[in-house]
Amino acid sequence: MSRFQSKLPILWIFFTIIVILHRPAVARNPHIINFRSPNLYPEGLAWDPSAQHFLVGSFHHRTVNSISDAGVIQTLISDPSFPINATILGLAVDRTANRLLAVVHTFAPLPPFDALAAYDLRTRQRLFLSLLPSPDDDTQVQDGIANPNIRRQNANDVTVDFKGNAYITNSAGNFIWKVNANGEASIFSRSPLFTRYPVDPDDPYKDCGLNGITYISKGYLLVAQTNTGKMFKVDADDGTARLVLLPENLTWVDGIAVRKDGVVLAVSYKKLWFLKSDDSWGEGVMYDKIVLDEEGFASSVAVGGEERVYVLYGHIIEPQMGKVEGREAFRIEEMRSEKESGEEKIWVYVMVGLGLAYFLFWRFQMKQLVTNMDKKTN
Repeated sequence: MSRFQSKLPILWIFFTIIVILHRPAVARNPHIINFRSPNLYPEGLAWDPSAQHFLVGSFHHRTVNSISDAGVIQTLISDPSFPINATILGLAVDRTANRLLAVVHTFAPLPPFDALAAYDLRTRQRLFLSLLPSPDDDTQVQDGIANPNIRRQNANDVTVDFKGNAYITNSAGNFIWKVNANGEASIFSRSPLFTRYPVDPDDPYKDCGLNGITYISKGYLLVAQTNTGKMFKVDADDGTARLVLLPENLTWVDGIAVRKDGVVLAVSYKKLWFLKSDDSWGEGVMYDKIVLDEEGFASSVAVGGEERVYVLYGHIIEPQMGKVEGREAFRIEEMRSEKESGEEKIWVYVMVGLGLAYFLFWRFQMKQLVTNMDKKTN
């Protein structure tokens, strides 16, 4: 039995390693990044995997800023060629070409301006600035003055496919633009499905239609609509759209993102939804949702390092409501699904249980071996 006893410390070390390897995912505190910048009011959030930091835009400044894990903020892009007081909304990182894509928009009473800017993340030089066309060749601006007969457009969010094509939502016009890798812009999808569903005339976001957008590697887009709470699946080749059947509407949904495991995250200023589908998004299920800090007014969700989920609390409602005094403190906060955390805990118990079963089986085998050796000796 001395051999058996000498093996015990090794086995217990083995079990301990199993528990330690799984414990950080369960016990680690959520990651909160506090950062400060006067009147920044970031609306869009993206993760740059090559530099391992977040990127945010600004409601007031013509800048894109990097945010480190410790909350250190640095100006990555500053483009004075944009109109004064232009807003940087949606952001996307083209990992294949190492480019940053940024949606530029001006709110009234400024003259209309909607564009997509692309930058080399290594040199930080602008690659192109593509003006996004109005439908039917309508002109929003005549002689420097907004045309009162044309509805103002609103470029909002952006995503990118593996070929470098960018897709941008128009929240006012309820259609999707496409900008190819060379910066050539066109209207990509004007599906009648985008205007089929009723909008409450008393809804505070009745004028905000298509909003969050993300590209799915199987060749389609998922697009969220704020004023109806609907989500659409859009073919990335021909722009045809289908409604994604969900058990409930995504009320006032804003940004969306997708993890490598196929889970889609959708955020409003009130909630974060965890969605998944078994049929390539003909139908989806909500397997968890998190109530958010409404004061922080979350507007964007991104998947960071190690596939962690983060929301941006950019307090974007304040400048939209005309707040003058401004704000300096903002934050990016990691969000965890309790159901997923529970599953991780279960896996820990399963691994420990398997280890214990192996231990008991090994002990039985050793006992049999010692018994047989004793018989041979006698």
